[in-house]
Amino acid sequence: MVIAREEIFGPVLSIITVEDENEAVAVANDSDFGLAASVWSSDQARAAKVARRLDAGSITVNGAPFNADAPYGGLKQSGLGHELGVAGIEEWLDLKVIHF
Repeated sequence: MVIAREEIFGPVLSIITVEDENEAVAVANDSDFGLAASVWSSDQARAAKVARRLDAGSITVNGAPFNADAPYGGLKQSGLGHELGVAGIEEWLDLKVIHF
């Protein structure tokens, strides 16, 4: 369905039933977009492990608040570059190495 495959903005929620954690990660990553994701779990270590496997530029765990000092940007077709933080500044810089 379009709602599960494209970047839909607005107050919407789609629910896809999966059998296990691996399938959940596969379904979440099976998209051309990767702006943001959220992981919910009573096991913080497990949630962090799953979050690292997700192809998204910004991931919250258990409803963590947005950190305005952290870089923000998406992966895949969810925009180019990042805003905020050091990563936001680096977008405007060109690295040059000169050897003597």
